[in-house]
Amino acid sequence: MKIGIIGLGLIGGSIATDLRKRGFASKILGHDSSKLHAETALKFGLIDSVSTMDELIEESELIVLAIPGDATLKLLPKVLDKVSTQVVCDVASIKSQICERVKYHQNRKQFVATHPMAGTEHSGPWAAKAGLFDGKATIFCDAEDSDENVLQTVHKMYEYLNMRVLYMSGFNHDVHAAYISHISHISSFALALTVLEKEKNEKNIFDLASGGFDSTVRLAKSDAEMWAPIFNHNADNVLTVLNTYIESLNQFKTAIENRDRDDLVNMISKANRIKRALRE
Repeated sequence: MKIGIIGLGLIGGSIATDLRKRGFASKILGHDSSKLHAETALKFGLIDSVSTMDELIEESELIVLAIPGDATLKLLPKVLDKVSTQVVCDVASIKSQICERVKYHQNRKQFVATHPMAGTEHSGPWAAKAGLFDGKATIFCDAEDSDENVLQTVHKMYEYLNMRVLYMSGFNHDVHAAYISHISHISSFALALTVLEKEKNEKNIFDLASGGFDSTVRLAKSDAEMWAPIFNHNADNVLTVLNTYIESLNQFKTAIENRDRDDLVNMISKANRIKRALRE
């Protein structure tokens, strides 16, 4: 199958890597607004050729929009304007607004709204990673608005990426994403800002840091241009979970102020239940 990938960063590059390696893609065309990204993806062998947008749409059987949510909102209707039999999917972290944007488009049935729940804190084609998606979940949103054959094509692509498919509405996706993904990044960004403010000498941070600190703050290395639009477009849900998170922080603050050992043990013990949810 001829695959066109718009956006050749971590996700687009990793998709290209595994679809080629595992035999799903016979040819991969790439397009990126960054000339450096496009040239690097070609040099690394992630794609077979760099194409214009029109060339990619015309020559591809399956088109993957692997670009941030705000860019997807702008570009997706234009891509759908130009397709006939081509299958289109996106991988953005926001879904409700994207689904609403094209809900009444004449070619809506050619589109599948998806979100593969995988990634790293790195960005760009040099961050592309084989096996990035293995064993992870991908979300199909508002699937009832997509043609059944189109759904099957995108489902097959994710099977080659070794992902399990879950179905939900775009609205529910954005609520869940705020709790399991977006708040994690905000927490990591806030912790990094706190530590950097307190420890002006960054060398001390790295000298003292252990695995726990590194794993907690890892997400703070994520790309600002990607995450700022996510927080803005999913603001209502993010604010809801952020307020709940602040309440939990204040509970810890109060217990520590009062030197209340029993309350601290109780809260930590409740938090330990996350092990069951994560099957660890």
